[in-house]
This record gives sequence, structure tokens and C-alpha cells, in this order.
Amino acid sequence: MTGNRSFEDLVAEGVAVPTEGWDFSWFEGRASEARPSWGYARSAGERLAGAEAVLDIQTGGGEVLDFALGRAEPRRPALVAATEGWPPNVAKATALLRPRGVVVVAAPDDAPLPFADEAFDLVLSRHPVRPHWDGIARVLRPGGTYFAQHVGPGSVFELVEYFLGPQPPEVRRARDPEEERAGAEAAGLVVAGLRAERLRMEFHDIAAVVHFLRKVVWMVPGFTVEAYEPRLRALHERIRREGPFVAHSARHLFDVRKPDR
Repeated sequence: MTGNRSFEDLVAEGVAVPTEGWDFSWFEGRASEARPSWGYARSAGERLAGAEAVLDIQTGGGEVLDFALGRAEPRRPALVAATEGWPPNVAKATALLRPRGVVVVAAPDDAPLPFADEAFDLVLSRHPVRPHWDGIARVLRPGGTYFAQHVGPGSVFELVEYFLGPQPPEVRRARDPEEERAGAEAAGLVVAGLRAERLRMEFHDIAAVVHFLRKVVWMVPGFTVEAYEPRLRALHERIRREGPFVAHSARHLFDVRKPDR
């Protein structure tokens, strides 16, 4: 609980927390997000248990893949590789995943996947910046699967628009699951399953808001405390007066197959 702590103290705490990786345990008690009903990490572990060669795209700090591999033991794949584009996360993922025998490859998010054609029978990804369907189709073996949880349209836009103002319709529609389905099909893939959910989020103090916007940098591009100090201070007072700031995340789950020859 943050009690009557000052705006300055809370902001300083939000700024001090490291942002590497995708471990969100720091938010416990000060922010919350409902989880999709399908349980991505658990389901990914079930898929890993039946795979031979696996690629995890944009693995972050490797936390989700590490959990999924733990669920797959002792029937883990013979080959597991992961890509990541942000250098601090590359280091974090390498330290976490190397003991599990995972090869972590530093690769920019928009670069072609640095692997041979038809190298993997399972490709995973949790919250990729955008799915590069042609590359996914290229590295999948015939009969292989892409199993991933994507961020959906208008995710956390209550918070985004608090800081940036109303966003144009094309921005609000970005990451539409049906448009992504069309992209997958255009690359020759078959969408076997697509589920979408919108989930409640709560921010209980301004430190959680600051840390979230520093960690998820694409929400408010160029965010700094100095640039948004008046809006942050006003939000701090609003939370103290009215309770948690409520937003909603959007998530969708893809189960995609590459046809057999």
C-alpha cells in the first residue's frame, strides 16, 4: 500500500525500478491485469512437450519461455532457440535460458529471421511487435505450428489517451486480429484457431503508471517524467481521490498451421 506517500516519492520509485525483461512481479499490490482464459504460458508448455525444434520470437527476458520449458519437462524439445532485439533483454534472456540449453540470438525485431528454411516445427511468440508472416512461414516445417499471444487493438488506450489525447481511428484499429488473420493466410498459412479477449487493468498508484510507461515504451513514445509531469501529478491526485485508474488490455491467441506438402 502506498498510503499518503508523496507524488515525488512515488515517481522516484517508479523511475528507479529496472525495466529489463518481462517479469511484472514488481506490480503486485499496486497494479493488476486480468489474464486471458487460455493461459498462454501453460498452453505453450504443452505444445513444447510434443515438439522437436522450437523457436521463440521476441522472447523478452526469456521468462515466459523459461516457464513453458519447465512445464514441458521431461519431454522438452531437442532444439530450442529464441530471438530478441533489445540488448538489455538479450543479456537477461541469455543468462536465464542458457542453463536450459536455449540458444538466444540477438536479432532486430524487423530483421529477417536468421534461420534456415523449414528449421522448426513449432514457433512461439508472446506479444510480438508485429507478426512477420512470410518469415514465420519460411522457417516453419510443413505441418508445423505458430502458437502465439498477440496484443490487440486499442490495448490500454484509456492510459494512452490520458497522456496523448484521442487517437485517430487507424491507430485505434492497429493490430486488428482479423487483419492479422488475413496476413497469415496471404503467407500460405492456415489459421486453425483465433480467440480474442478484452481484460480489466487497474493502476493503484502513480509509481505503477510511471514504471509501466517506462517498461512498455510504445504506449506513450518518448515518455519521460519531466515531459509529462503535469499530467502525472493530476493523475496522482485523481487516484488518491477516486481510487484505481482503470484501463483494458486486448489480447488474442493464434493457432496457425503450415500446410503439409
